[in-house]
Amino acid sequence: MASLKSLAKDTAIYGMSSIVGRFLNYLLVPLYTAKLTVESGGYGVITNIYSYVALLLVILTYGMETAFFRFANKQDENPQRVYSSILISVGSTSLMFILLMLAFLPQVSSFIGYADHPEYVGVMAVCVAIDAFQTIPFAYLRHRKKALKFAALKLLFIVLNIALNLAYFVLLPALYKSHPDTIGLIYDPSIGVGYAFFINLFCTAIITLFFRKELTGFKYVFDRRLMRRILSYSWPILLLGITGILNQTADKILFPFIYAGSDATAQLGIYGAASKVAMIMAVITQAFRYAYEPFVFGKTGDRDNAATQAQAMKFFIIFTLLAFLAVIAYLDILKYIIAPGYWSGLQVIPIVMAAEIMMGVYFNLSFWYKLTDRTIWGAVFSGIGCAVLVAVNIIFVPRFGYMACAWAGFAGYGTAMLLSYFVGRHYYPVPYPLKRICAYVLLAAAIFAVYTFVRFDNIYIDLLLRTALLVAFLAVVIKVEHFRLPGRRHARPAQ
Repeated sequence: MASLKSLAKDTAIYGMSSIVGRFLNYLLVPLYTAKLTVESGGYGVITNIYSYVALLLVILTYGMETAFFRFANKQDENPQRVYSSILISVGSTSLMFILLMLAFLPQVSSFIGYADHPEYVGVMAVCVAIDAFQTIPFAYLRHRKKALKFAALKLLFIVLNIALNLAYFVLLPALYKSHPDTIGLIYDPSIGVGYAFFINLFCTAIITLFFRKELTGFKYVFDRRLMRRILSYSWPILLLGITGILNQTADKILFPFIYAGSDATAQLGIYGAASKVAMIMAVITQAFRYAYEPFVFGKTGDRDNAATQAQAMKFFIIFTLLAFLAVIAYLDILKYIIAPGYWSGLQVIPIVMAAEIMMGVYFNLSFWYKLTDRTIWGAVFSGIGCAVLVAVNIIFVPRFGYMACAWAGFAGYGTAMLLSYFVGRHYYPVPYPLKRICAYVLLAAAIFAVYTFVRFDNIYIDLLLRTALLVAFLAVVIKVEHFRLPGRRHARPAQ
């Protein structure tokens, strides 16, 4: 129980940094959607390029983050030697990637549809390479339980990013109108959406300066034998990561190539903007992951405790269902995060959020093959899920547009989740409380149905009803789980 409390504490720290960070980052969504109209396709460009970035980040880290936790916590390994070897490896491959991208920049830019703006591709290539390198020092912070520094650096990046975006998309354009000669020295209106990418690169580079303690003060050693064992462990995780991130980004990468209409970039912008509203699920999953990986792989007596993993899964599902209901309940308010021109995409939000819940469950299930060193199974599950997602996109996007993208993610994550659960029962059985979990899911589904089909002409009555149902869900959970509330005594938590 003490370990669960430690997990909850770390999740809270990572979660607050993620939640506050995402909230601040949400400021960019109304900014971009207000300054980049649907017709201009500017937000579609951002959505598309950042999808490539997400895929490349997985490739350039090639499973080293998870491998670091696995090997740094093995009793017969030197954690500093593991860290040094992985840091050199990822740093070298990131540098090679930058050189190759700059050498073939015109060809790459033309292939992905940005022949007129190769600078977008070049800037983001350098940015993702630095991001990949930073992944290892960030993992080292988590390994050393330095959650506060981890959170502070993540928040610094976001605050600096937002400040510069506000300057270059709001302040400087306004000043440029009256002082073009002076402001023109630091601002060029023709760059437009390109500033989003230049700002990202600048902020990413600045964060590297704060890793002085993590990058100095020790002898750099590259242990070839150790790296062979690490790579043997991590290559299936790389395949898992590629297929996993494709489940998140393949629709946004494929969309411009397979959408039948002439406004593909504009439609992609609508889908990308609406999906941002649903990203609270990604925040919860990411916060849980940051705390749960070092917890499971750490040198504690609970790392192989199946009962503890079952409890963690149950509470993860409870909190994600609660978040799902909260977002849908107040969607009439949350929709103002994006400009009205993008509201036609709001219909994808419940589907995207449900898919994110399944992705989180799949992540929780993934520890059976990570702990038993059968990581190849993860690649198999994610590969099949990715194949389902790509097939649904290719078959249905030409006819149904971005709605098919949302359902493709739902189908892909659902497939991977179910496969991992049923195969995992054989290799690493965990006593998940399925009846209770299913009961919570059905209750949440019933409340969602009321949200959807019971509507009044008065928005305040709608919000009142939805709030009451949200509170009712929470009350049921508290009663069933016997949570301890301040000033009250309860029975021991139910298993």
